[in-house]
Amino acid sequence: QVQLAESGGGLVQAGGSLRLSCTASGLMTSVYTMLWYRQFPGKEPQFVAGITWDDDSIQYSELVKGRFTIFRDNAKNTVYLQMNSLKPEDTAVYYCAADKELRMWYLRKTTVLDYWGQGTQVTVSS
Repeated sequence: QVQLAESGGGLVQAGGSLRLSCTASGLMTSVYTMLWYRQFPGKEPQFVAGITWDDDSIQYSELVKGRFTIFRDNAKNTVYLQMNSLKPEDTAVYYCAADKELRMWYLRKTTVLDYWGQGTQVTVSS
């Protein structure tokens, strides 16, 4: 059974940093494209960042580019999202996802993915 377990969310002041972790069980992150999405209340999840299994493609939403960094540690079967210079508008539930697809241009437009985590709340106070 595949599970993606996010952690690291919490409450932080504007300008602060958080690092989210997503640890996979039942699949090897080294052969999946790993992604982060976020969801605002009443909205569909939106793409935040993604990294292909071969690290050949790393992409970010324009809203987070330059502030967030996605990276993986395959030895720990974990993908991370380092979030710096956080803003109140970054407040959302953040989800980790995994998919076999390599085409990032396609993945960033869909929420139909192979696996999702349960989400972790990030709250940025002003």
